[in-house]
Amino acid sequence: MSDIALDEQMTALPERAEAIRRGGAADTRFRMLTLAAAIIVVGIFAGVITSLTIGAMPAIKAFGWSFFTSDAWNPVTEKFGALASIYGTVVTSIIAMVIAVPVGIGIAIFLTEICPRPLRRPVGIAIELLAGIPSIIYGIWGLFVFAPWFQEHVQTWIVDSLVDVPYLGTIFGGPPYGIGTFTAALILSIMVLPFISAVTRDVFETIPPVFKEAAYGLGCTTWEVMWRVVLPFARTGVVGGAMLALGRALGETMAVTFVIGNAHHIQSSLFAPGTTISATIANEFTEAVGEIYLSSLIELGLILFFITFVVLAAAQLMLRALESRAGGAA
Repeated sequence: MSDIALDEQMTALPERAEAIRRGGAADTRFRMLTLAAAIIVVGIFAGVITSLTIGAMPAIKAFGWSFFTSDAWNPVTEKFGALASIYGTVVTSIIAMVIAVPVGIGIAIFLTEICPRPLRRPVGIAIELLAGIPSIIYGIWGLFVFAPWFQEHVQTWIVDSLVDVPYLGTIFGGPPYGIGTFTAALILSIMVLPFISAVTRDVFETIPPVFKEAAYGLGCTTWEVMWRVVLPFARTGVVGGAMLALGRALGETMAVTFVIGNAHHIQSSLFAPGTTISATIANEFTEAVGEIYLSSLIELGLILFFITFVVLAAAQLMLRALESRAGGAA
């Protein structure tokens, strides 16, 4: 190496050292910024739990565990129980997911495998636009359009057809009001459908085409390719989309408030009016007079917060288990 080249390298060393120092300082600032963002999120989470717990403390002291086992809700006598609201929240969400998950997966399969290419984008956009409709619009449409139609053309026929069938006659019996728990679940299923279909479609599109081509080359039908290749490969994303939709269904307020009937009783029939935690809070928060009444509503919010947290935590554990199982199989 010549003396000139050596002198140039020696001259550039301080500049390189300064660049490395600046880069290290930038990385440190970036790490501190991201750490601060994470701490803020955790702080908000802890603050919400703390404020809800403090607000719910009078009701917790007054009712204890009976708040979870009683469906009484009488503001006059200040007797409150969350059982009817918890029941309505869980039942409407489960029914909505039972309806929406197969339909959402079917839409994703249609858009990725069956739908003609010119129609894929328009149909996909139309489905995703459902997610942008405000929930109060769903509620108004459900109350004034869907519920009367459902009462006249579907609910009456179901009640008459199943009246003599054991168990089903009780579950789908009673006066056809149009509104009720089942109607609220149907509205919820329409609301969460875009989330499931959009996430599932995006996951399906990430599957390497060679996998499906190989399956078709072995003589598999479209159904066999979807069932044996696509769904196993994308099951983590499908479960994630379903859990995202379930979180939306558990906390939905206005649309459910319009069509569920807002009755604080547990009925054996799904067609009977009911209530949910969010609907109860939305309906009665402005009328809550007295410490116990207001504290009971806040405790309902704390319960909903806990249910949502448990569902999302269970979803994370399920996704990790699926990923571990897939890794072990590989």
